[in-house]
Amino acid sequence: MKMLRGQFRLLRAGLVTLALYSTWLAGHAVLFASPAARARWRRAVMRRWCAALCRAFAIRVTVVGEPPSAGALVVSNHLSYLDIPVLGSCLSTAFVSKAEIARWPVIGALARQFDTVFLVRERKRELPAVNDAIAGAIERGLGVVLFPEGTSTRGAEVLAFRPSLLAPAAERGLAVRVASISYNTAAGDPPASLKVCWWGDMEFVPHVREMVLLDGIEARVEFAPEPVCDTDRKRLAEKLQALVKSRFRPVP
Repeated sequence: MKMLRGQFRLLRAGLVTLALYSTWLAGHAVLFASPAARARWRRAVMRRWCAALCRAFAIRVTVVGEPPSAGALVVSNHLSYLDIPVLGSCLSTAFVSKAEIARWPVIGALARQFDTVFLVRERKRELPAVNDAIAGAIERGLGVVLFPEGTSTRGAEVLAFRPSLLAPAAERGLAVRVASISYNTAAGDPPASLKVCWWGDMEFVPHVREMVLLDGIEARVEFAPEPVCDTDRKRLAEKLQALVKSRFRPVP
């Protein structure tokens, strides 16, 4: 039964993705004369797609605190590829993601269409262009989510935040909002640190196959009420990491 349920969830996620992508294409064509309307439509479809994926994968999202309004720069700890649909169901925003996702079948094509900013962390010479893209997205009122830890973890702690991608916020004196995300699984299921969190040398496809067999996933997102500002990116990174850590619940 679990295998059938897992296959059904993957099928449902695929059908939802196809339906919403087709919907986005139709709206994109109708709104060709208005770039601003196209952008609003794209954000609305992205948010609906993220919420639909959460339902398809039996993820129940609990939000604590008030999510920031559209156009905010948000930082969060990073645990899994599921962080994107979970946070995307709460926010109208773009994401900064590792560049290899752009090459993934289907997911990469969708990410490119929906304003994702791609980053090759090993190529520091590309950071100015990435920071320009982040700044441009914020100036357009799009909003961006960053994962400053630089990698996803098993959820035992919050790693130190890397300051490099916080340069646009520090240089412009922008207020940065904080989100803390955590997961749990149902009683009797394997722990979330192994089957929901995606870290280390875990392979993507086998991990997804096991994730969809879970009875259900509890995702908890807490938004801190106070924004953080600092004109020094290193101090800004330290303040943001401390605020995320203060609200973080370790993943069992």
